Amino acid sequence: MENPHKIEITEEDILQLMDQLTKIPPLVLKMVINTNSNVVKSFQGQIEDYKNSLSPEEMAKIKNVMEMPVEDLMEILDRTYIKTNQEQLKILADPKAKPFIQKNLQELEKVLF
Repeated sequence: MENPHKIEITEEDILQLMDQLTKIPPLVLKMVINTNSNVVKSFQGQIEDYKNSLSPEEMAKIKNVMEMPVEDLMEILDRTYIKTNQEQLKILADPKAKPFIQKNLQELEKVLF
């Protein structure tokens, strides 16, 4: 398996990783962010099942995303929003979403690694 620190994360990678979040209606996503909900806990079983279908490269990309500073991830989310105009990405790129992202990345790491 490649060293995860050598894998570059692109806007397309973020879109793939965030696919489920971009299906959530923007208003619902704002509510979840405002309450700093642990969405990973709610979907833990599905995440564990999905994990089994991931390749080593996909797992390395996920690990890399989880290890990058949240600010860097949010910048990528913002650039991806500019390219796609997906409202959910704009919401996630907002500085108010930082605690939500941090919390859920920590929870996701517990489930995946």
